[in-house]
Amino acid sequence: MTDRAETDADLIARYLRGDVAAFDELMRAHQDRVFAVCLRMLRDRESALDATQETFVTVFRKADRFAGRSAFSTWLYRVAVNTCYDHARRKRRHAVAPLPESNDPADVSSGDSFLSAELRPQIEAALAALPDEFRAAVVLSDVEGLSLQTVAEILEVPVGTVKSRVFRGRRLLAESLGNLRSPSDTPIREANA
Repeated sequence: MTDRAETDADLIARYLRGDVAAFDELMRAHQDRVFAVCLRMLRDRESALDATQETFVTVFRKADRFAGRSAFSTWLYRVAVNTCYDHARRKRRHAVAPLPESNDPADVSSGDSFLSAELRPQIEAALAALPDEFRAAVVLSDVEGLSLQTVAEILEVPVGTVKSRVFRGRRLLAESLGNLRSPSDTPIREANA
């Protein structure tokens, strides 16, 4: 068990015994990542803020349902993803404007910050176009950096299903962004080269 998982387990136990300050500490520790997941899932800052708040209200009310079979963060992200699914279903009929480029910093891993900022809207649009189950898997594994096992626990599906969803989601992203070569575009190497 990691230090964070141990701390979370202690805080949730304290909260269940009536220590509301322990819940505040849990919320402070996880609110940024929960918001990041919600923002990537919903692509709308206001909806993401609402979903983040709703996630923590749900956890506040239903903390006694956390069984401790997995890390608290796994359960918390499951609540966040379900909340995002609910928000998306409610807003399915309404068009969502893309995020302004100023909401997120440029990708620091990119060598060219101008190119990074230029590509961000295309990536966000491609991510938003993914079916919900693929988007959730890609956001949790690739954007949030969670292990496939953790993503499987959050989404309550087998690891093989997560692998498939991540693969298919990445493939759809690549197709949407024009990064996927057709077999005829792939250079053919000589056998003796």
